[in-house]
Amino acid sequence: MTQPIFLVGARGCGKTTIGKALAKALGYAFVDTDHWLLESTRMTVAEIVESEGWPGFRARETQALKSVTAPSTLVATGGGMVLAAENRQFMREKGAVIYLQVEPEELARRLEAFPEEGQRPTLTGKPVSQEISEVLADREPLYRQAAHHVINAARSPEQVVAAILAALRLAQAS
Repeated sequence: MTQPIFLVGARGCGKTTIGKALAKALGYAFVDTDHWLLESTRMTVAEIVESEGWPGFRARETQALKSVTAPSTLVATGGGMVLAAENRQFMREKGAVIYLQVEPEELARRLEAFPEEGQRPTLTGKPVSQEISEVLADREPLYRQAAHHVINAARSPEQVVAAILAALRLAQAS
């Protein structure tokens, strides 16, 4: 299997942690679209949003997705990547899309433990737990629409990687 693999899900679901481990297991290159944007623009997500607004950031995010997509590459996407129908369709057509699903309470716990505010600007200005619930309610259907596989990511990284590898093997066999 050399097709690209895309990880989608809410911020804090483990896309970067799982992505690095999964890429290593598969012998794939690993790219995080938010990190790629940081490197290519020399600006944080928060700085891009401040200077260009969310629409400017979303346009850059789409460009980042297209720029990093390549065979044998695992792409950890930003939490809002699925907001654009163009991005959902692109990922589904170009590779395997894995939704790392985590309940809002667990996401809030993770984000409160590791805030990374500079990289993760608040979307609503509300407390983390409230924001997560609201954002996830809007995005959950989009994550599911984009995904070829939905994986419970509330487990250990090793268990999540094993579940993804099993799902990919089953998909390849059918």
